[in-house]
Amino acid sequence: MSSAATRPRARTEVSAPLGGAPAARSLAARAAARAAGGAVRVFLVLAGLFWLLPTLGLLLSSLRSPSDIAAGGWWQVFTAPAQLTTENYGHLLANDTITGSLLSTVLITVPSTLLVLVIGSFAGYAFAWLDFPGRDWWFLGVVALLVVPVQVALVPVSKLFGAVGLFETTLGVVLFHTAFGLPFAIFLLRNFFAEIPRELLEAARLDGAGEVRLFTRVVLPLGGPAIASLGIFQFLWVWNDMLIALIFADAQSPPITVALQQQVRQFGNNVDVLAPGAFVSMVVPLVVFFAFQRQFTTGVMAGAVK
Repeated sequence: MSSAATRPRARTEVSAPLGGAPAARSLAARAAARAAGGAVRVFLVLAGLFWLLPTLGLLLSSLRSPSDIAAGGWWQVFTAPAQLTTENYGHLLANDTITGSLLSTVLITVPSTLLVLVIGSFAGYAFAWLDFPGRDWWFLGVVALLVVPVQVALVPVSKLFGAVGLFETTLGVVLFHTAFGLPFAIFLLRNFFAEIPRELLEAARLDGAGEVRLFTRVVLPLGGPAIASLGIFQFLWVWNDMLIALIFADAQSPPITVALQQQVRQFGNNVDVLAPGAFVSMVVPLVVFFAFQRQFTTGVMAGAVK
């Protein structure tokens, strides 16, 4: 009896250290994973702050007087916060050239973005799910247009716009941005829509959905993240463009990028207008990006098929 009673205790004594080793390793692995995750978060926060540093510097510069800007860098406001003033933005609002250029920029950017999204969505769906003669060859031609640089088309498009009366007009700038934004939009959305499961579309067709209803009720909701991402890219490209606006836009109502460049050329010391104008030109794309960042990072097929 004594030997039988001691055997289980012997097994227990032997198994205890063996069971503790995996637990200790698991605890160490969790601690290492948490430390690594914390280091990654700190790195990302520092990278984000570093990325926003020029924006912060431009904001503080726009809130300083021209004499303070000439005396030292923007970081001096941390030791002399009395330098901060809103007079520069009053000068900006009183400058008809800058305020008019902001309206011109909106009138160019919004239609150029919406046209690319609408036409690109229809064309992407057609290339992905509709059968028509020469579909693959037409799509190959669209892909080939991706390698055509903008600079190559400046002279021929200028002659064409001059012949039809679109040179130095807002409509001409919108058409140029739309034409050069469509190849990438069609390529991106076609590949995006092609990833939608065929079974999902066939089920919708069995329920009586036509192509228009299928596109608006099934494809567009699933393609929301891709369309939002494309909209952000197109908006940023058109808003920050200077080359196309400098050539094709109306000289009497130029976009903000051209208007700021003209202010530098005509008034080299006009910092009280240039600094707030540049900040407003920069902050609008940032607001658009942060407003759609959730759609930008959301997975397209999350929960689409059970």
